[in-house]
Amino acid sequence: MAVEEEGLRVFQSVKIKIGEAKNIPPYPGPNKMRDCFCTVNLDQEEVFRTKIIEKSLCPFYGEDFYCEIPRSFRHLSFYIFDRDVFRRDFSIGKVAVKKEDLQKYHGKDTWFQLQPVSADSEVQGKVHLELRLSEVITDSGVINHKLATRVLECQGLPIVNGQCDPYAAVSLLGPSRSEAKKTKVKRKTNNPQFDEVFYFEVTRPLSYTKRQFDVEEEDVDKLALRVDLWNASNLKFGDEFLGGVRVPLRALGQAGVHDAWYFLQPRENGGKSVKVEELGSLRLNIVYTEDHVFPSEHYTPLRDLLLQSANVAPVSASPAHTLGEVCREKQEAAIPLVRLFLHYGKIVPFISTIAHAEVNRTQDPNTIFRGNSLTSKCIDETMKLAGMHYLQVTLKPIIDEICTDHKSCEIDPVKLKESENLETNRENLRQYVDRIFNVITTSGVRCPTVMCDIFFSLRESAATRFQVDQDVRYTAVSSFIFLRFFAPAILSPNLFHLRPHHPDPATSRTLTLISKTIQTLGSLAKSKSANFKESYMAAFYDYFNEQKYSDAVKNFLDLISTSGKWDQRSIETPIMLKEGSVKLYIKRGNGKGSKGTKGRFMIKRAQGRKRFGIKNFKKRWFRLTNHEFTYHKTKGESALCSIPIENILAVERLEEESFKMKNMFQVIQPERALYIQANNCVEARDWIDILTKVSQCNRKRLSTYHPSAYLNGHWLCCKLSADTASGCTPCTGGLPANIQLDVDGDRETERIYSLFSTYMTKLIKMQEACGSKSVYDGPEQEEYSSFVIDDPQETYKTLKLIVSAVQTLEQQHTKYKRDKFKKTKIGSQEHPIGDKSFQCYIRQQSESSTYSI
Repeated sequence: MAVEEEGLRVFQSVKIKIGEAKNIPPYPGPNKMRDCFCTVNLDQEEVFRTKIIEKSLCPFYGEDFYCEIPRSFRHLSFYIFDRDVFRRDFSIGKVAVKKEDLQKYHGKDTWFQLQPVSADSEVQGKVHLELRLSEVITDSGVINHKLATRVLECQGLPIVNGQCDPYAAVSLLGPSRSEAKKTKVKRKTNNPQFDEVFYFEVTRPLSYTKRQFDVEEEDVDKLALRVDLWNASNLKFGDEFLGGVRVPLRALGQAGVHDAWYFLQPRENGGKSVKVEELGSLRLNIVYTEDHVFPSEHYTPLRDLLLQSANVAPVSASPAHTLGEVCREKQEAAIPLVRLFLHYGKIVPFISTIAHAEVNRTQDPNTIFRGNSLTSKCIDETMKLAGMHYLQVTLKPIIDEICTDHKSCEIDPVKLKESENLETNRENLRQYVDRIFNVITTSGVRCPTVMCDIFFSLRESAATRFQVDQDVRYTAVSSFIFLRFFAPAILSPNLFHLRPHHPDPATSRTLTLISKTIQTLGSLAKSKSANFKESYMAAFYDYFNEQKYSDAVKNFLDLISTSGKWDQRSIETPIMLKEGSVKLYIKRGNGKGSKGTKGRFMIKRAQGRKRFGIKNFKKRWFRLTNHEFTYHKTKGESALCSIPIENILAVERLEEESFKMKNMFQVIQPERALYIQANNCVEARDWIDILTKVSQCNRKRLSTYHPSAYLNGHWLCCKLSADTASGCTPCTGGLPANIQLDVDGDRETERIYSLFSTYMTKLIKMQEACGSKSVYDGPEQEEYSSFVIDDPQETYKTLKLIVSAVQTLEQQHTKYKRDKFKKTKIGSQEHPIGDKSFQCYIRQQSESSTYSI
């Protein structure tokens, strides 16, 4: 989800590899071991958690997490929890990285020391304050000065134990004073509106004169205002600290007025005295990306240049190939290139052209497409995007079964446990391999068309280049579909969204053995047993030394590399796209019904209950397939309600005011709407996106909707009383119906610009290499040897066009940053004062005052 900023769209995303933790403190008991898991949090909102690693003080997680970040945040945090025998979770430590510090760790494996977790340090949100200093003349004629402190509102306070009943405590602090006053408690809201004023007398030295309306220097250093936010708790442990701010009175300036938003800060010295090294450490790899995307016309020169890459001769002189040459890793270039070319329907000619060039450079047919070239990385990325659905249909059922059944499949005699039987394990493994092999080799008709067209071009190029080798037309395709698609998905199903978490060690070992065997079966190697270093694997492979396996592989490869003959067919079997537990709003009656709402909500009568409230939300298990959207009381039970996909008319967010609850959305049908609360903002976005995508082609989709609920006889948004009234707000923009190819072309072009900008020095060096090759016929200079330059003159022309397009965009970004800096007002709602920005605020106010004078 993009944030709009003056005609510019800002996208935030994060990709995280959660590696392992080490030196976790032992459990204070005889066992010592812990059952630990790790969570990922935006501020304090959990958006992901790993599986539990049992009985370890150095748990290995090996899990990846990616999400588009739909809101602003201050910290990306990671918590290590221990689950005890009573299934209670206790925090051990945390890693909190400030948003502005994320670039320091970009793409690097980093060990972070775990920090202690305490209520005093777990803060988020902001507060709006107004301070005003005024003169008051007493009856005796003495001039006193009073500080009026107005606490207006807070936003984004943390929710503690499922509730937030905040109040503010206001204190004026000085060497000899500490006066404290409190606001009223605001119930059940983390965005409280206080709007209360408190007065404090500010003493003046006798030498005070009215030459300026200001607090004198000696008083400024001694006085400060402290505002603390608390959650009014009913528990015996007392109220919970939510955060606070300290405002030195010099912020009043010469005008004697200060109106600003502040980020809430942790309480000073609030944490427990714990040695950091005692809590252990966590290995993470964090890639945070922030894309600033301009209107489409700004990208036209660079985009058009890139999309013509397939027509440039030689292709090594094309802009897309050049990007692969200058990037540190080919994967960096492949990801945005593939997405851009897919979006504009140019992926097949582009990959066909670069693949043909690579085949012509290959000398040995046995090494075809075995390197990490731009061609290989682009085909990998295309398969991930276009083929993820195909993987789900083909492999997910059997992978789920393997991970659930936990059958022993260890065939290495050295690793065999005493209670296990080698022949039984071999038979278990053979059955799994047979079943997976069969589902793969019979899945050809479901292979996406774009993959078939690419495989066709690979096959033709390889067969033309190596006419003597009859098998090369098969190995050119199998090196991708088996070695880079099916085998890795079996080995690491969590990385391909086939499983939510990394498998346990025993299951992971089973999947490794299956993956090795499937990879060898698909490779059509002349000597199969020679492919295995381990003798036990070579012996196991004898089960599959039959011609029928080779024939099945060749038939499958023939089918998926025949362009235009087979289209992707509709699949009769329902495909599970997403499932999970979320809260559903269930309308409760009073025994008499509710006028104007019949048929719009799920009706469930309950005598003596409140009309609506927290009790109206019930946890339900939701499942989405390509056929229907259902919910169940619990996972595995029969459906309480089934909604055919064609009956979904719109899927939109529900405004928080409807139920005073966050992360809500609505699924609108012809006769009713479901109001659903997700567990966090990322999950809500995921549900909205995938429901929108699968229903995008429905003929009766709505063009308008109501962003708030229909309650108490009217729509909360437009106040119309008719429950059948047309929507008052346009539905959000359409998305492509293909679930895997939701691509923003401008955003991908912006990412390609960023890469070119990052590697500008290499572009310049590549220009120098072109010049050197054009005038010097001798041996290639070593500093230029890393570049593939087949035609120096054509490559130089392309480089010149790239540099020009990049510099034009660079100017646009510079202008945007300069204008934004000028317009940024520290202390505004968009840019609250933080722990390091108070001095910037004072300087900005001083400059503003000087300018006005």
